[in-house]
Amino acid sequence: MKIQHVLVPTDLSPESMRPLQEAAELVRQGGGRLTLLCVVPDLQVAPHGAPLTPPIGDPTIGVRVDNARVELERIAGDLSDLEVEVAAIPSPDVARTIVDEAAARSADLIAISTHGHTGWRRLALGSVAEQVVRRSSVPVLSFQRVEEK
Repeated sequence: MKIQHVLVPTDLSPESMRPLQEAAELVRQGGGRLTLLCVVPDLQVAPHGAPLTPPIGDPTIGVRVDNARVELERIAGDLSDLEVEVAAIPSPDVARTIVDEAAARSADLIAISTHGHTGWRRLALGSVAEQVVRRSSVPVLSFQRVEEK
């Protein structure tokens, strides 16, 4: 399989950036391109005292998306030898948006990092990476770190 386009989803934490260098190397070898994607969670909530009204999103979402885009562009600048596209998108369903964006952008591979949560923390927090692996029609390369005890 020749890899021409790798999508690297990130929440901009150091752990989520773990696949970046390996993904960049795959793109260098294949002469393709890399997409850095930050899906900014926009949790929808019912307004207090009005449970039948449509849910509303975070009023600061626009600023958070803009900040994510600026950070992605900074990271892309460090990869000046590659064709790098950046995208920051608000969404209430991060995993679904990653999967949809990979398909829409014709990615050959998703390179995603787990945050290494185990046990109760994993159950309580869920796993975006696990949901991406389960939902994606695009191959997923998962970088996993297990927390030290």
